[in-house]
Amino acid sequence: GGTLVLRMEDLDHPKNKPGAAQAALDDLRWLGLDWDEGPDVGGPCAPYVQSERVERYAAALRQLQQGGHVYPCVCTRRDVEQGQSAPHLDDCSPRYNGACDGRFTDYEAALRIRLAADGSDTVVSPNQWPAWRFRARGATRFADVFQGEQQGDVGTAEGDFVLARHPQGAGYMLAVVVDDAAMGITEVVRGDDLLPATHRQLQVYHALGLRPPRFCHVPLVVGEEGRRLAKRHGDTRLSALRERGFAPEAIVGLLAWWSGWASWGEALTPRALIPRFDLGHLPREPAVLDARVKRWLGV
Repeated sequence: GGTLVLRMEDLDHPKNKPGAAQAALDDLRWLGLDWDEGPDVGGPCAPYVQSERVERYAAALRQLQQGGHVYPCVCTRRDVEQGQSAPHLDDCSPRYNGACDGRFTDYEAALRIRLAADGSDTVVSPNQWPAWRFRARGATRFADVFQGEQQGDVGTAEGDFVLARHPQGAGYMLAVVVDDAAMGITEVVRGDDLLPATHRQLQVYHALGLRPPRFCHVPLVVGEEGRRLAKRHGDTRLSALRERGFAPEAIVGLLAWWSGWASWGEALTPRALIPRFDLGHLPREPAVLDARVKRWLGV
């Protein structure tokens, strides 16, 4: 057996509500999950809350600056869209043309430009700080445990990408790379909506001289129209299902049924699923919150 690490990734989320982190831990324990290291149990890599680890990200950003891998950027989203010279990767990812690469001598120079553009000498708000962009160079390849061989070229498809929107380097993309390496993470299992982001992360791992984990990207649960779950699909949060009187074994059974590891209506604990775990039985297509499941869930 290995070590299961729970990390609270609370950066870049201005809408974090007081008590939300504890509620998430409570919901996971109610479902029957536990972990070996985490914010509530401690461990050798504490702290396990990203907002308490920002000095580590600042150090990594300094390393990237010294290696010439990043540069400050004052472009707005509109600037990126107007300066785009290649087709959209998708509706929300226009290609960045490198307009700020080599434009500034340092971050302070970029900040002065942003202040001047703002037309005031007041302190600029955090969402207007210059961003740090990573120079995306070369193709990346990796063998996904579920999806098979993957290859990509971030620089060609998307251009240089934003690595951090904070002057000290506290951004999601950099934080997860730094933390996975520091915590000895060897296996990452996550939704396949993050598959494209893996190519960005691999470039950051390489630039920092770190060894990446193995990645396993699995299908999401989606609505009947094919989009990932949101409020429009009804309240499917674990806390809401708890309040409606569902037993945790019933919810685990539904997840197992979607995964091809159980029959419809089976009630199971996560521990009971261990001998049934088999990626070979996991469907290639997303699980669908269809009319049958919605009726059963009451959403």
